[in-house]
Amino acid sequence: MNLHQDSISDQNVITGYGPDYVQVNRVDHRGNSLIILPDQIQSDWAAPGGFEALSEAAFATLAKLDCVVVLIGTGNRQRFPSAALLRPLIDARLGFEIMDTPAACRTYNILMGENRKVAAALMFDPA
Repeated sequence: MNLHQDSISDQNVITGYGPDYVQVNRVDHRGNSLIILPDQIQSDWAAPGGFEALSEAAFATLAKLDCVVVLIGTGNRQRFPSAALLRPLIDARLGFEIMDTPAACRTYNILMGENRKVAAALMFDPA
């Protein structure tokens, strides 16, 4: 799906997405996982293998981000990580929402457009 915005600033805007990619500022990003913040992109934040391979270390990485809320996209469907995996986010008192990756992309754009300190941590389902 392609998303359009009237003007693209110097911030990272999700301009499209599909089952195995996210497009940021009209540039495709493919792979295992991705963190998108308004001013940076980090590849491969989670171990290969998608949702089933998530570890506490992946969430510890998210807890260190300079943001107020993390949107966690779990692939093509919404799946909830265990509370033990989420512990780093809870301990950091960081807001987070779990949703499917397409919903996380759309929500990221809305919150980023409101100048909120948001990050989207996106996973793709293994082929």
